[in-house]
Amino acid sequence: MKALAIDTSNLVMGIAVVDGEKVIGEYTTNLKKNHSIRVMPAIHDLMKEMNMKPAELDRIITAKGPGSYTGVRIGVTIAKTMAWTLNKDLSGVSSLEVLAQNGKFFSGYVCPLFDARRTQLYTGLYGFEEDRFQAVKEDRLVLRRNWLDELKRLEKRILFLGNDLDLHKESILEELGDQAVFGSAADHNPRPSELARIGIEKEPESVHHFVPSYLQLAEAEVNWLAGQKK
Repeated sequence: MKALAIDTSNLVMGIAVVDGEKVIGEYTTNLKKNHSIRVMPAIHDLMKEMNMKPAELDRIITAKGPGSYTGVRIGVTIAKTMAWTLNKDLSGVSSLEVLAQNGKFFSGYVCPLFDARRTQLYTGLYGFEEDRFQAVKEDRLVLRRNWLDELKRLEKRILFLGNDLDLHKESILEELGDQAVFGSAADHNPRPSELARIGIEKEPESVHHFVPSYLQLAEAEVNWLAGQKK
């Protein structure tokens, strides 16, 4: 199966094309630049380099969140549009699940995280259960102190991954001490080739019913709903 994977859910932008278990091309940046004007040129250039046409793809895969509202929408919109116009399968993968793959050979649990402001985290917990690497605690939006309390009770080493770790590392160390392990620089960027691998294994979804996973309402939606109650 030939698949195109797109991840714009956070600051990292990743594009990958795979053919079954073979990664044909992969492009990743971690820059504070507008995804909306960079994604399509990146897809075009990568596929041109591989001498491949979009019609040759079998599936479009996207990181569906959580993360930046704008970033998630960009990737999901492009993936849905391509799947619809090319008549290809579409599948989505949790952005946290993609990041967690960088620690899949760690002997303890893996905790990917994105900052959600106001000491909140988008996070989950992953590890080996039933002979496969999977979520052991579902993705969630949670207050940092509540999440760290929950992790401390596990009494097991936990590998933390994510480019937002610097915002929370001090608090994590204060609460978990030696129980906390932190990935190296290269571990914090989600790999689009891992997104592709997971997306191929998932059942395709309806293009018309596919929705992002924000885990919370946008501020504008919260304000709108509050206005309706007045």
